[in-house]
Amino acid sequence: METGFKKWVIVATIIVAAIIELIDTTIVNVSINTMSGNLGASLEDTAWVITSYAIANVIVIPMTSFLAEKIGRKSYYIGSILLFTLASLFCGLSTNLWMLVFFRFLQGVGGGALLSTSQSILYDTFPPNQRALASGIFSLGIIIGPSIGPVMGGYIVDNLSWQDIFYVNIPIGLTAAFLSYLYLKPSKPANDGRRIDWLGIALLTAGIGSLQIVLERGQTDDWFGANYIIVLSLIAVVCITLLVWWELRISNPIINLRVLKSRTLAISAILTFILGFGLFSNLFVFPLFSQRLIGYSAFQTGMMLLPGTLIAASISPFLGKMMQSGVKPQYLAFGGFLLSALFGLLISKANLETGSDFFMIPLLLRGPGASLLVVPLTALAVSDLKPADIPQGAALNNMMRQMGGSFGIALINTYIAHRAAYNRNALITHVTSSDALTAQRMQLYTRNFMDHGSTYLEATKKALIVLESTIVRQTTLMSYMNAFLLIAVLNACCIPLVLITIRKKRADRPAGTVTVSDH
Repeated sequence: METGFKKWVIVATIIVAAIIELIDTTIVNVSINTMSGNLGASLEDTAWVITSYAIANVIVIPMTSFLAEKIGRKSYYIGSILLFTLASLFCGLSTNLWMLVFFRFLQGVGGGALLSTSQSILYDTFPPNQRALASGIFSLGIIIGPSIGPVMGGYIVDNLSWQDIFYVNIPIGLTAAFLSYLYLKPSKPANDGRRIDWLGIALLTAGIGSLQIVLERGQTDDWFGANYIIVLSLIAVVCITLLVWWELRISNPIINLRVLKSRTLAISAILTFILGFGLFSNLFVFPLFSQRLIGYSAFQTGMMLLPGTLIAASISPFLGKMMQSGVKPQYLAFGGFLLSALFGLLISKANLETGSDFFMIPLLLRGPGASLLVVPLTALAVSDLKPADIPQGAALNNMMRQMGGSFGIALINTYIAHRAAYNRNALITHVTSSDALTAQRMQLYTRNFMDHGSTYLEATKKALIVLESTIVRQTTLMSYMNAFLLIAVLNACCIPLVLITIRKKRADRPAGTVTVSDH
């Protein structure tokens, strides 16, 4: 355990490292159009800049416990920061799209190690009776990173260049690596003579990597209408099934799935998956809605999200202290899912004339709702694990959050597209010449164009175009509102799951375990 100044330098360093990794999951989204133009690539191809990072992240995260043990945690952590930083430099220097995609993948390999390793370092920095506080502090990065990514990205792209999105990581990464070298305790690589689980690594890479590509590219390429999506889906199913069988069979697994025998970790992982679904889906849907339909810029959208994020960040350490003093994390998670459901329900009432004031309350609820979920679920996941199993439990929990985000974005994107088609068919059945409201609108539009010099025929054609545009906007709005309502329902459905994670009595716990309220 560290104390005093050294302890808080370590805390600040690893939180900053976790934040820059999570910022990079969303900061690029707002610059895709600019990158596409500058690199002479299509928007569809440029989306691989986002996909490659996500693939690398989700492959590396579950392996972090094993790699940190084999290489030595300090060396692995510093090496990951330096890889992330160096890859950021080469991302900015890239002269073509596929060069950028390659270095973005390497950036994801380095970044994927930062979350789980940061969490295990933080738990070792605090005594067992303060690990709930450590969870609250670690949650700052999880909440702040994805939320301020669009704000930073929008500002940098508007005022500087897309390359600066990557260059901003360099001084931060170098500082974090230097402070980690100075203050982290040395850790020796494990020399237990166990063989490396190469088959597990291969199955994990092929299975999770294929699944991530399917989720990221499915909607764009018409899901199973594309042959490569079918092939990758089969690879994912086969490899993940074999991975689970193999990892439970051998003594030196790359992922120790046996920790999922903990009922608390297993249920926490499910809830964390749904948390990732909601957290990343919100950050995906709201910017699309506000920019495409309401007309806000990326920076304005980010600024609307910022107050709720700041509230969430400010209460996270206090939530950790509350759990440390004996408040059950299940109760906090209950409140989090309730607020998140309320956010989705309220915002689903928006319309095309909605002003920014309407969004204030729902977005303010979103921030604390996220904090009330991230903090207790982060603590709850490892609360019943032996100290030696905490790194693996943290890695699995972080992987479930990332996978939940990928599933969420893929599902919501597909859901919006399908609801748009459904809503359009429902609306156009009423848009006929015999419908009084339609006839009134057409007369109004036609008269307006004729007043500006168009002939009757020209004015009628223009009026039909305006009417079609109105239908498209209305069906798109309804689709986004359906998506927010779906997010609300999913969060509400999680509440019963939270209630069944009530811990067993202290006497029923295995020896050597640590709970979030131990003193």
